[in-house]
Amino acid sequence: MRRAIELAKRGTGFVNPNPLVGAVIVKNSRVIGEGWHERYGMPHAERNALANCREDPAGADIYVTLEPCCHHGKQPPCTEALIAAGIKNVYVGSFDPNPLVAGKGLEMLRDHGINVYENILRDECDALNNIFFCYITKNRPYIILKAAMSIDGRTAAYTGDSKWISNELSRENVHKTRKRVSAIMVGINTVLADDPMLNCRTDDPSDPVRVICDSRLNIPLNSRIITTAHDIPTIIATASDDEEKIAELRSAGADVIITDGERVDLKALMNELAKRKLDSVLVEGGATLHAAMLDAGLCDLLQIYIAPKVIGGTDAKPVIGGKGVSRVADAYMFSAPEITRFGDDILLEYKRKSEEG
Repeated sequence: MRRAIELAKRGTGFVNPNPLVGAVIVKNSRVIGEGWHERYGMPHAERNALANCREDPAGADIYVTLEPCCHHGKQPPCTEALIAAGIKNVYVGSFDPNPLVAGKGLEMLRDHGINVYENILRDECDALNNIFFCYITKNRPYIILKAAMSIDGRTAAYTGDSKWISNELSRENVHKTRKRVSAIMVGINTVLADDPMLNCRTDDPSDPVRVICDSRLNIPLNSRIITTAHDIPTIIATASDDEEKIAELRSAGADVIITDGERVDLKALMNELAKRKLDSVLVEGGATLHAAMLDAGLCDLLQIYIAPKVIGGTDAKPVIGGKGVSRVADAYMFSAPEITRFGDDILLEYKRKSEEG
C-alpha cells in the first residue's frame, strides 16, 4: 500500500478535480502490475495497473489507495475491470465520499465473490485527498491560506518591501503547493504592490488558474497578470459593473466573475469556482483578503512560513488584516501545527477547527 501511495502522488497537479489514486497488483508474492491516475479524463489507477500487468492477473491481489469507482464518468467503472480480470482480493485504503460510490464499489466487489479488506494505511491514504474530500462533501474548493512572515509577524516592511522574507527552499515548496492546487488567489493590493506572475515554477509545471479579487476593477491592463492572460487562465472577481473595463479585460484573455454587493462575495465566488471544477484554491494574500476569507469561514488549512528575521515597525504589514475579533475568546481556532523545516525557515500548517463553509 505504501508503494501505491507513492504512485498516487505522481498525479499531483494533473488529475484535479479527481482524486489521487495509486494501485499495485500482487500475485504469488510478486508485484506484477502498477498504475496511478495520471491525468484527468484518462484511465484510473486500477485500469492502468491491470494494463501494465506482466502476466495474467486472475487470482491476484490489488492494493488501491481509494475505493474503486462503480459508476460511469469520464471512464468506465473500475469495479467492472477488477471483476472481469478475476482479481481475488482487494485491499483498500480510503473510502470514497462521492455519493455515486460511497461504499457501493466495495459492495459490488463482494457481490461478485471478491474479498475486500478495508482501512489499509487509512490515515496515510486519506492524507492524499484532503482536497477531493472537501470538494465532494462541501461543494466548494479546499482552501489554503498561505503567508510568509518574520519572527515578529510582519509580511513586509513599512515601505511595502517584501523580497524576500522566506528563503529559497521555502519558496520552492510554495511552488510545489501551487502545482498541487487548481487555483491561486490574491487581492488587488498584492497585484498593485508586486505585479506578480502567480505561475508555477517547478519541473513539469502545471499552472493553476489565477484568481484576482478586485472589487472595483483597479487592475492595470499592463500588469503581468493581464498581459499573460491568454497564456495562463485568469479570472478577475469583481463587484464592479464597469462594462468598458470588463470588456477590455475579456478582450485581453481574462474571464470576469461579477458578484453582488459592494465587495466581492467570497462565498459566491467559491461556489462559482467549484462549478468550474476548480477543487482547490491557494490564497496568497494579502492581509485584507486573508482576513475576509477567515471572516467568511473559508479556510481549511493555514500555512505560515516563519523566517528567522525581525522587521519591526508599527506600520509594517501583518499576516492578517481587517478589524479582527473584539475578544480573544472569539479568535479563529486551529489545530496543533504540523511543523516542517526548510533550512533556517519553518513551516507551520494548521487545520481550521471550525466547520463553517
